[in-house]
Amino acid sequence: MTKTLPLVHKGSLDEYYFEERCFITEYWNSGEDGVVSVVRARVLPGVTTRLHRLVGIMERYIIMEGHGLVEIDGNPPQTMKPGDVVLIPPGVPQRITNPGITDLLFLAVCTPRFVPEAYEDLDEDVLPTISLK
Repeated sequence: MTKTLPLVHKGSLDEYYFEERCFITEYWNSGEDGVVSVVRARVLPGVTTRLHRLVGIMERYIIMEGHGLVEIDGNPPQTMKPGDVVLIPPGVPQRITNPGITDLLFLAVCTPRFVPEAYEDLDEDVLPTISLK
C-alpha cells in the first residue's frame, strides 16, 4: 500500500495589488486542490472594494484586524469586527469598505478555489490606478 504524502505549499507569501482595490497574499490556491483557496486581503483606510461577484464560488470573509462595512446583494451595509465571519453565496454582488484609520485585514476562503475567470467586476466606473510609492 502506497502512502500519499500531503501537498504542502511553501511558496512566497508576497503581497500584490489586485484590481478590486485591495492587497492580496495567497496562503493557499493550488490547481492540485481545487476544493478551496485561502487568501489574506488588506484594504486601506477609507477604501471601498469594487462591487463584484464570484461566479460559481462561495466565499467567506473572516475578519482578522480592523473593522469593515460589508455589502452583500444590495442589502444595507453590516458592520464587521475581528472574529466575525460572513458567508457570500456564489454569484452575489459584494463589496467591503474600511471606514477606519488602520488597515482592514481579513481572510477570504473560497470553495471551490478562486480562479480569475470567476471574478466579475460590477462597478460602472473605470478601473482606478494606484501609486504604490
